[in-house]
Amino acid sequence: MIERIWHGWTDLENADEYERLLQEEIFPGIADKDVDGYYGIRLLRRSRDDEVEFITIMRFESMNSVTEFAGDDYETAYVPSDAREVLTRFDDRAQHYEVREQREY
Repeated sequence: MIERIWHGWTDLENADEYERLLQEEIFPGIADKDVDGYYGIRLLRRSRDDEVEFITIMRFESMNSVTEFAGDDYETAYVPSDAREVLTRFDDRAQHYEVREQREY
């Protein structure tokens, strides 16, 4: 199992709009790609002084699934143009981690 982690930031005024874009357009668009081995996405949000940080964590079966989603340069961030308009900054590259253990209680 692989988790793909990415960070983006907005100013306070655009945070709700960015979250709406994610929930209503970007996440459904990712699901519509119907990538074999894509298991879903989580969204984290944290307000800090004058900006809001967002973290997305996508879960994939394998690096092959990540490559099917993102292409050969699989670390390149997936940031649609509508999102770029409301983000003040973002990671150019996503990070990928192998899930070694998961416990739920």
